[in-house]
Amino acid sequence: MLRRRDLLLSALAAASLPALPLPTRAQTAAAAPLLPAGTPRLPADFVWGASTSAYQIEGAVTEGGRKPSIWDVFAHTPGRIADGTTGDVACDHYHRYADDVALMGDLGFQAYRFSLAWPRVMPEGTGPVNAAGLDFYDRLVDSLLARGIQPMACLYHWDLPQALQERGGWRNRDIAHWFADYATAAIGRLGDRVKPWAMLNEPSVHAIFGHGFGNHAPGLTGWDSYVKAQHHLNLAQGTGIAAARALRADLKLGTVLSLQPIFPASQDPADIAAAARFDACWNTINLDPLFHGRYPDLFAEDFAPLVKPGDLETIRAPIDFLGVNYYGPSYIKHDPNAFLGQASWGALPPNTPQTLLGWPISAQGMVDVLARLRDAYGNPPVFITENGACYEDPAPVDGVVQDPARTEYIRAHLVAAGQAIAQGCALKGYYVWSLLDNFEWAEGERRRFGVVRVDFASQQRTPKASGLYLSQLMKAARAGAAP
Repeated sequence: MLRRRDLLLSALAAASLPALPLPTRAQTAAAAPLLPAGTPRLPADFVWGASTSAYQIEGAVTEGGRKPSIWDVFAHTPGRIADGTTGDVACDHYHRYADDVALMGDLGFQAYRFSLAWPRVMPEGTGPVNAAGLDFYDRLVDSLLARGIQPMACLYHWDLPQALQERGGWRNRDIAHWFADYATAAIGRLGDRVKPWAMLNEPSVHAIFGHGFGNHAPGLTGWDSYVKAQHHLNLAQGTGIAAARALRADLKLGTVLSLQPIFPASQDPADIAAAARFDACWNTINLDPLFHGRYPDLFAEDFAPLVKPGDLETIRAPIDFLGVNYYGPSYIKHDPNAFLGQASWGALPPNTPQTLLGWPISAQGMVDVLARLRDAYGNPPVFITENGACYEDPAPVDGVVQDPARTEYIRAHLVAAGQAIAQGCALKGYYVWSLLDNFEWAEGERRRFGVVRVDFASQQRTPKASGLYLSQLMKAARAGAAP
């Protein structure tokens, strides 16, 4: 474990400027340069962070009283994960959290967004609280605070206790109350030190892929399943916020949504209409109930049978911040066979840059998302809680992984962050996805987003040029220098 720290410190040791610990000149030349002159300056109080999620990094799935989640069951089902791996070990963060926190501190991160594993805190989903599970998060939080890193906790990042799935999971309306009880247990233990709390991570994505397409846990399919899961996720978000506010008045409460610009794949009227339907299912199915107390007109009738008196008032619970996960836009075509509003992904415009996953790259799209929040949803305080890119990384050379494409992706989106702020958007911070290469859901361990490389066999951590680049910027910002 010490060797990993030594490698990082060695990579940062040969500094070009005393105030800015940098990689060697050769390493810096192979990575992207610092932000160019004229880039909009980010505010002095701008928060620089990294994000992870419990199932993707923790491992130790049978330790400390934890019981299975829907992702444990899904990942162990043959054919579900592209490379056959599981999250049983992942990054072994459960045992290596202290080194990972030290790594964040050495790189200069000011904040860390992590998620709690519901089956570690309440193994059966309801009933007794597992003290040993909360002890782990106690240790993690205390380690973060000791390094001057602000923790942001997310209560739910897709790893529902399997015991609750067997009671209907997100299709069962009772889950809104189960979630409130879980929120009470977690915040009651950690809320004296953790102040920003996000209720959910990407509820629309969880509903679409886990309960509609079926290629994420719990592997359910169909429109009816999707609608029930989506409404109950929205409802639980509201009950969780209410439970948290009843516990403490000093918390900052919000939720995390995946938002993206949606464009028609062509100017065919059918594709234009399909793009509008897809936008409703991906974006406004969360935004409209949260900020306006109603479902989008396109699908209001579909949700109406599930909406009971008081539901929309509960969902519209005021928030202190909105987390936005942004990766890129989607181009949508009409597809009569698609369960999701007869809409599916179409061809990208010619010469559109893409990541290894085929996701289109558009930093301008992040500005567009933030401008939409400014103009249509009251300009809430926003943190970019995930932003990053998957590429095929080379092997480390001289203790650093050279990833210039990822570095440029991050650079471009930080430029976009400054542009959005200059245009009046209430953007308060940026959390890169992800701190570590991890178990990337249905892709398994074969796809990497980290700014730190993880060798899953040895658990060796190796900084990437993108992580060292961020380190330069974060330490410059902390020193009060222009990036």
